Amino acid sequence: MYRTLEECILDLENNGQLVRVREEVDPYLEMAAIHMRVYEVGGPALLFENVKGSKYRAVSNLFGNIERSKFIFRKTMDGAQNVVALRNDPIKALKNPFNHVMTGLAASKALPMKKSNSLPVSAEEIKISDLPLIHHWPDDGGAFITLPQVFSEDPDKPGIMNANLGMYRVQLSGNDFELNKELGLHYQIHRGIGVHQAKANRLGKPLKVSIFVGGPPAHTLSAVMPLPEGLSEMTFAGLLSGRRFRYSYIDGYCISNDADFVITGDIYPNETKPEGPFGDHLGYYSLTHDFPLFRVNKVYAKKNAIWPFTVVGRPPQEDTAFGDLIHELTGDAIQQELPGVKEVHAVDAAGVHPLLFAIGSERYTPYQQVKQPAELLTIANRILGTGQLSLAKYLFITAEDKHPLDTHKEVEFLTYILERIDLHRDIHFQTNTTIDTLDYSGTGLNTGSKVVIAAYGDQKRELCREIPDNLKDLREFKNPRLVMPGVVAIEASNFTTHENAQKEMEKLSEAVQMKGAMPSCPMIIVCDDSEFISKTVSNFLWIAFTRSNPSHDIHGVNGSYEHKHWGCDNLILDVRIKPHHAPPLIQDPQVEKNIERLFAKGASLSGVKI
Repeated sequence: MYRTLEECILDLENNGQLVRVREEVDPYLEMAAIHMRVYEVGGPALLFENVKGSKYRAVSNLFGNIERSKFIFRKTMDGAQNVVALRNDPIKALKNPFNHVMTGLAASKALPMKKSNSLPVSAEEIKISDLPLIHHWPDDGGAFITLPQVFSEDPDKPGIMNANLGMYRVQLSGNDFELNKELGLHYQIHRGIGVHQAKANRLGKPLKVSIFVGGPPAHTLSAVMPLPEGLSEMTFAGLLSGRRFRYSYIDGYCISNDADFVITGDIYPNETKPEGPFGDHLGYYSLTHDFPLFRVNKVYAKKNAIWPFTVVGRPPQEDTAFGDLIHELTGDAIQQELPGVKEVHAVDAAGVHPLLFAIGSERYTPYQQVKQPAELLTIANRILGTGQLSLAKYLFITAEDKHPLDTHKEVEFLTYILERIDLHRDIHFQTNTTIDTLDYSGTGLNTGSKVVIAAYGDQKRELCREIPDNLKDLREFKNPRLVMPGVVAIEASNFTTHENAQKEMEKLSEAVQMKGAMPSCPMIIVCDDSEFISKTVSNFLWIAFTRSNPSHDIHGVNGSYEHKHWGCDNLILDVRIKPHHAPPLIQDPQVEKNIERLFAKGASLSGVKI
């Protein structure tokens, strides 16, 4: 397998999966715009050979689709899958020890290898300003590293086997950061590095941190892998790359001998600076907030180093392929971790974290007079209490009954639930709780609500496939559009306050009830632009579940409480843009025109079909 990033690039090029961009390209917006245009059409990986303001080349879209990702790891992927499966279910090894001898050997041979405490021969010391300072979106706070491998060790138990390698975004320039001396490091306190920093703070000493960029692609992927307990990211990096993770220590900082770039520095107790804005995976800007200040010690680069990057924005983006690859590698790990769960799908079109579709089991049914969710509610709490799944706002969950389901077939899955939901029984709220730090639909930073919609049993209704009369010719609500069976979007005036919205939704409820019952349309979406939201399923999922906070934005036709449980005849979801929402990501039209030169006849990307 690959010893370096360049070996991977040459392999992709030789197999027609990479194109070199010879022309000078500006790291301010242009490189990101080119990447997004090529990714959107399923194009090749891109090697930028002439980056304005830097002598270093840059590569993007390496993991642009699952096929290319599997091609990169074609020689080691099976072995890595076996080790992950064994760690998730060690009983397999006890039952069939001889079948797993090679798996154990593969893991042992992947253990990190310490080299002499010196830099690789070709490495040189450079400055942050020498790097390709890629600015992705017009309102980003500065240049960011989007594929970093951030290394930290446990202050109580130092050493590489107790280290964390994570992918946390790094701001290189802009805001109040002093170029070449300070960086912004954005992470959540429950992540590995956050735990390490908390321990260092208690000891009253700085946390030594190393940021690796580049190296074998397996190292990049390892930084985002949800690994089972006891399998370190460095060991997995060796396993997936087919070559042990080589490292040394300089001035007390860990150095990856295979990385193209290494930035070392310290995070001191209680030192923060404003970081952001940054175009994020929800399709909006994550706004400026105080995050830990990283004081730069030294920056190193290998000879002919290459800077890998990606662009983060409204899904799908390259990180979608990351997610697909992680799913391939972890296999049925979710079933091992969450008994009773057959499948959980973090819906990419909705920004991953806001929306989950799940299939569980419903074994309590034989003891009930009516088929209804029971075990599913217990399972739902397990899901919402597990790792990154706990960031979800919406969980739609059901169990298979007479035919198999697939959570990745979003319309079919939602249709199945909407056909069966009892809107007075099956909606369960959790209020004043945590949501994704990057989600600004809630009541504050990292604060919002969740709702579990658990439906099971026999079909209760035929869903409308055209707009019901109840939603036509309403005085204050206009332009109704069918989104999918059982879901209709309708426009209202601009959102002002939640108090006013409550009154508006009460008017909508009264207007619908005056025309009679409407069981065929269990979900009404109140929005700013019904034509946009109904144009594609992706638009619907993105708008509906990133622009709403369940406790504040779910209303109902004939809503009522019984024994503190809320229900309604028809669900109303208010997904209008709110004043506290973060702005959506919009590309610069002039930049879009500027990059046309690269796709013109005779230019580097003329062969890419746009």
